[in-house]
Amino acid sequence: MFYREKKIDCGNYREVDIIPRTDNAERATKGKRGKRKKVTEPKQKDLNDKNSKRYLVQLGNGNFGIGDLHVSCTYDADHLPDTVDEAARIVDNYLRRIAYRRGKLGIEPLKYILVTEYGCKKDDETKITRVHHHIIMNGGLDRDEVEMMWTDQRINWKRYEKDRDQYGNTVKKMGWVNADRLQINENGIEALCKYVLKNPKGKKRWSSSRNLERPVQQPPADHKHSKKKVEELAKSTDAGKEFFQKQFPDYDIADIKPEYYEETGWHIYLKMWRKPQKGKHNGKKRKSDKAGTKSKGS
Repeated sequence: MFYREKKIDCGNYREVDIIPRTDNAERATKGKRGKRKKVTEPKQKDLNDKNSKRYLVQLGNGNFGIGDLHVSCTYDADHLPDTVDEAARIVDNYLRRIAYRRGKLGIEPLKYILVTEYGCKKDDETKITRVHHHIIMNGGLDRDEVEMMWTDQRINWKRYEKDRDQYGNTVKKMGWVNADRLQINENGIEALCKYVLKNPKGKKRWSSSRNLERPVQQPPADHKHSKKKVEELAKSTDAGKEFFQKQFPDYDIADIKPEYYEETGWHIYLKMWRKPQKGKHNGKKRKSDKAGTKSKGS
């Protein structure tokens, strides 16, 4: 048995797994190792799987941060779609509206992760009983506009520009909608990603814009850590934070999680963020709302 260090990067976010491997397991693994490769995107049906949730966290942390938005959209009785496909068409049209508006205002293209949650009727699974959407998107657009566009009405943008409040109040939304700025901590938006994926009783679909940066797995490092050293680090009071900070000097360690398994022994999982380079910003600097437009309070 030996230990492998596996690194997955997405933007400025990195996850590191230090895990035991066996020669037999290596021989059973097909294909070549040692190349940088994209992480396999999870299938729709596997969205409740542990690895799928992890992928969504990597995707979210690698692409979204301060100034970006979490938008929740529901339907009222008059607009509730009958099928998941119908709901998909409605939310896709909503996203196209947002993308068009961003283009008109000269804001960077829309980037998003969309999670749709729904329940089905017992006697007919093609019919849905409830449905709502969670959208993580890049900021820059007025949040009042983001909410107003959750409508099946045609929006008269010229009238809106003349009197935002009065016109905005005449636009009937398809249900409750709320756009909030992302709440960031040392783990980025991991809590939000896990929140939108919880509730195992509900069925979920997810999708994302094509312009997102995707998680990439770096070439693994084998035999870098001995079994004795991994056990020593796992049992230490700080889980080896000082040691790992020296191992990854270009990163700030956010979290270290040692886990013990009867069959294989200790595993160590790390989460970290690339340090800002001198004279450069760590990630994109964005304004939460378009300058010169009315926006919600903090």
